[in-house]
Amino acid sequence: MKPNAFAILAALFLLAFGPLWLEAQEGKKGKPKRRPEPSEKPVRTEVITPIRNESFNKKGSAKERRQGGDPRSVGDVLVFSGAQDGDRQVDPQIAVGGDHVLHATNHGLTIYDKKGNWVQGVSQDAFNGGIDPKLFFDSHNRIFGFDLWNPWDNEKKKPVNISISESANPTGSWNTYPVPAPNGVDGGGIGYSRSWIGYSFPGGDEQTFVMRTEEVKSGKPATVYHFSGNLGQPIANQDADNDLYFFQLTNEEFVIRKISDTGDGTPTSALVSRAKHNLKYVGWPPQSPQKECEKPTASGDRNPKNLVKQGGDLWFSHTVNCEGRAAVQWHQLKLDGSVVQSGRISNPSASFIQTTIAVNKNLDVLVGFQQTSDTMFISPRFAIRRASDPLGQLRETVSIGEGLAATKGGPWGDYSGSIVDGDNLLDLWTVQSIADAQGNGDTVIARFPIRD
Repeated sequence: MKPNAFAILAALFLLAFGPLWLEAQEGKKGKPKRRPEPSEKPVRTEVITPIRNESFNKKGSAKERRQGGDPRSVGDVLVFSGAQDGDRQVDPQIAVGGDHVLHATNHGLTIYDKKGNWVQGVSQDAFNGGIDPKLFFDSHNRIFGFDLWNPWDNEKKKPVNISISESANPTGSWNTYPVPAPNGVDGGGIGYSRSWIGYSFPGGDEQTFVMRTEEVKSGKPATVYHFSGNLGQPIANQDADNDLYFFQLTNEEFVIRKISDTGDGTPTSALVSRAKHNLKYVGWPPQSPQKECEKPTASGDRNPKNLVKQGGDLWFSHTVNCEGRAAVQWHQLKLDGSVVQSGRISNPSASFIQTTIAVNKNLDVLVGFQQTSDTMFISPRFAIRRASDPLGQLRETVSIGEGLAATKGGPWGDYSGSIVDGDNLLDLWTVQSIADAQGNGDTVIARFPIRD
C-alpha cells in the first residue's frame, strides 16, 4: 500500500470507526471500560482455508520493497536501518530466527540477514492486506508468524490475517489464514505456545480466538476456536510447555488466564490468578513534549504491547504516568500475580515512551523505548539488565540514534518491538522509531549480543 493511499484509508477508517475505537481504549479517559468476561469453552468454531504463498515474495511476482540495511556498530551493538517510509504511526515489529530478521510496519514487510543486509521485501498486499502488524518467531516449532488486521476488505469481513511460515526460512512458503472479525474496531495482540497461537482484539462479543500450531504450520485448513469476551493480551510463551497464557492489567489487578487442551483436542480457558498489584504508577501516560514543537506527541499504552513467559515467570514493560511525565516501567511476575521485581525509567525533565521488552533463556532483559523532551527530538533507546544484576535495576541507557526533527504532534508509534534471537535464545533485539529530518517515523533495528 502506498503511503498516500494508506493515509487516505486511515482517515476514512477513523471517520467510520473512530467512536468505537475510542470506546475500546480501556481506561484512557474517565472510568475504565471493563472487558467482557471470557467464556470457559469456545462458543463457536470455524474452519479457515489458507491462502498459500509459494514464497515470501510470490516467486518474484509481488511488488518489491527495498528499505533499510546500512549495518553499523555502536560499541558491541549491531545497528541497521529498518523501514524509512513511515509517517507518524509506523507500528514497527521484528522477529528473529532461521538466520534472518523479519521486520514489519504499516507499509510492508522486509527480510534482512542477521548482519543487517536487505534480503527481500513486499507490501502487505502479498499477505491479504492489513495494518497493525505483530510478529513472532516460535523457537519450539521453528516458524515465523504475524497478523495483519484488514478493515477495508470488499466483503466487509474485516479479517485478521494470521500468516505462518512453513519453515524457519522466512523467504520460503507461507500460509495466510483470514479469520473474519466483522465487529473488530482495532488491531489486537498475538501470542503463542508450543501448541497454540492466540489473538485478542477489541470489538464485538467474541474478542479472542486460538488456533492449533500443528494445523497452521502444515498449511492445511485449520479450525479457529472463538471465545466470548476477552481473555486478555496473548503472551509469547518461550518456555517449553503447551499452555497459552493471557494477561490483563487493570487499575488494581493483574489477571492471568490460560488456554489448555482438554484431552480431546478442544481448548478450554481457566483463570490462573487475579492479584492486587499495588503499583504506584499505573495511569495512562500523558502526551510528551518535543523540541521545536508546541504540540506534544503520543507516548504509548499503559497496557503492555508484548509479554513474555520465560523461566516460569511473566515479563512485560509499559508506559505510565509518573508525576505528570511519561515513564517506562517493567516487571517480572510469578504466575500467581506476585511481583518478583519491577523497575522504572523516569526523569522529571524527559519522557520515555513506546516500550517493549525482550528476555532470553538466561533471564537477561532488554527494555526498548524512545526518549523525547523539550530539548530533543524523538530518539531510540534501550537498556539492559543481566540476570546477575541487582533486582529492579537496568544498566546505562544505550542510544541507537538521534532524532532529527519534530513531528507534527499527536499520533506516534503506536508501539515498538523487542524480541529474543530465536536461534541462540541469547541475543536481544529491538526495533524503535526515530524522527527523521521531515519529522516522520523511520525505524532503527539493534542487536545486543549475549555470550553464555
